Amino acid sequence: MQATAQLQPINHGRQFRALTLTADQFAKPIDPFLGVDHAWISGPTFPPHPHAGFSAVSYLFPDSETGIDNRDSHGQRNLIQPGGLHWTAAGEGIVHEEVPAESGKTVHMLQIFINLPEHKQSVAPFALTLEAQNVPVVHLPGAKIRVPLGTFEGVSSPLSVPTEVRMLDITLEKGTEINIFVPEGHVAFVMPIDGEISVDEQAFGLSDLKAAVNLPQSADRIVKLNAKRGNTKAVMFSGIPLGQPVYRQGPLALASKDALAKAVDGYRRGAFGTLPARV
Repeated sequence: MQATAQLQPINHGRQFRALTLTADQFAKPIDPFLGVDHAWISGPTFPPHPHAGFSAVSYLFPDSETGIDNRDSHGQRNLIQPGGLHWTAAGEGIVHEEVPAESGKTVHMLQIFINLPEHKQSVAPFALTLEAQNVPVVHLPGAKIRVPLGTFEGVSSPLSVPTEVRMLDITLEKGTEINIFVPEGHVAFVMPIDGEISVDEQAFGLSDLKAAVNLPQSADRIVKLNAKRGNTKAVMFSGIPLGQPVYRQGPLALASKDALAKAVDGYRRGAFGTLPARV
């Protein structure tokens, strides 16, 4: 039987809903990922907030009705368009905010939280952006795979990121089966996005509130994906586990209690910077 992890439905008011996968204190079972929100956002939900110790990554699905207006306390401001990705490596600490670019329209996206190796958790924050048109795409019979992070079938994302991960946005036509090789050293998981996806012969859909984890299960490191019941969409994540503890307080996550206390103190002192009110 395929190992699974629970997806938790979350709502913040009427403008934010998500299916959330969250790791434990040692980032299991999705290390080096700390969490993933499969989210639908139709209005401003979260005020400017801090991050430290990890990377906050926003990936908008191409079917998103609008983009995200992203800004942070280090002067970065950009529009994340449908199909694009923005990576904020929070490091020693940053304040950021993301809101839908157009009112009355819904953003369909992933909010991905990726741990930083402990020695990188104290570096200065920085941001990386990948425009939709620059995301590599692999076409296979009955399948389309976007590669915003990592490498697949000989094509690579142009981004050089501080934690080794791969993310594949996979669309399959009904009846299509593909084999995905998981890189050596990586541990993978698959989240259903639309329709029903079969992962190594076990079905997953949004109504099941589960994700397939601890992949691959076979010695050949192949994960078999199949769209048996209709067109389907899923995302496969993988990365090399960091194997370090995770101490959290709100949106801060560090590898030691002392580092967390230092980050909390820094934020309270204003060391992360501030964001002015939107005009």
